[in-house]
Amino acid sequence: MKRKDIGGNGGGGCGEREVSLGNPKRINHSAGEEERQDGSGSPRSSHQKAILSLRPAPETLKEAVEYFSGDLGVCTEFLASVRWPTGPECPACGCKAYSYLRSRRLWKCKDCRRQYSAKLGTIFEDSPIPLDKWMLALWLIVNCKNGVSSYEIARDLKVTQKTAWFMLHRLREAMSGRKFGFSKIGNNEGGSGVEVDETFVGGRADFMHKERKIRLRRQNTESNAPNYHNKTIVMGMLDRDLRHVRANVIPNVTRETLQAAVLKHVKHGSNVFTDEWVGYNGLHYRFVHDVVNHMETYVNGQVHTQGIENFWSLLKRTLRGTYVAVEPFHLQRYVDEQVFRFNNRGGKKKEARVTDGERFLKALSQVTGKRLTYAQLTGKTGEKATTPF
Repeated sequence: MKRKDIGGNGGGGCGEREVSLGNPKRINHSAGEEERQDGSGSPRSSHQKAILSLRPAPETLKEAVEYFSGDLGVCTEFLASVRWPTGPECPACGCKAYSYLRSRRLWKCKDCRRQYSAKLGTIFEDSPIPLDKWMLALWLIVNCKNGVSSYEIARDLKVTQKTAWFMLHRLREAMSGRKFGFSKIGNNEGGSGVEVDETFVGGRADFMHKERKIRLRRQNTESNAPNYHNKTIVMGMLDRDLRHVRANVIPNVTRETLQAAVLKHVKHGSNVFTDEWVGYNGLHYRFVHDVVNHMETYVNGQVHTQGIENFWSLLKRTLRGTYVAVEPFHLQRYVDEQVFRFNNRGGKKKEARVTDGERFLKALSQVTGKRLTYAQLTGKTGEKATTPF
């Protein structure tokens, strides 16, 4: 989809050119220290203009480094153009009439007279880390297939490892789509169906210290607990038509937990493919349920769970190879990170694939309306302290 952009034609003429909607609008405040606009977004005076940037959005890591490095004004305008496509808007009252304080990179609402920045109400709020470092960290985490370590971010951006760890968790919060709601997946009109499966994340018993292994076995025997007592369970659903995954940490694999999740996320009447686990028994009352017995075969025509198994392999490669040790308390955000990258790959054909720049813009568009403080992250306050799952 294209839109017309009215601007200079090199010689100062009033020509028209078409620009992609993937390139965000950039506001130019070169006329003075303070720029003013009316409520409609049109210039208030002839020498104070708001024009579309001739500089395209970055498409590669090299372009991103050149685009964001050394100029916080560019980063602020880029974030503002993604957050407010039709022009800055006061978060308090919604008014679009403002004054721009160029030296402080702040907007001042002409209605309620409050000052606000592009970071207000986003995951960047109250962060002393400059926006250029945030932008590069976001680019790396959304485009590195196996994730990126906080130690690597610390070296690349010249921050401490603790700061980098906190930054990455805030970026994972933005990558999560939970705050925007969702529609059910699947298709009850003859679609390819939905694959449902669960996996267990945790240390392998083969590599545990002998005393810890004995202690866990004793605990399992005394409490009559299953063999995954020391594991964290993740349940996933893959829509074959959309090529999208939904995955969540769950407390157990009982029939009530598994089937409640399927009913919540999958349309009634859809084709559902699972393994032979007894927790899925009874799904045929609301879905077209087919089962593949992994004791006999892994694929039986269209009946298989190989697609969701592919996602599990990517997730565990990330957890074991990059992050190494992940606490169950934080596991959901690491799952959300991998879900975002998996769901933003695009189609199978080359022309349908999502570029690094498009994936970056998608993540940046989700930073608004989300906050994560260090106290919440470490479980010292709020809901996270009592309900980690």
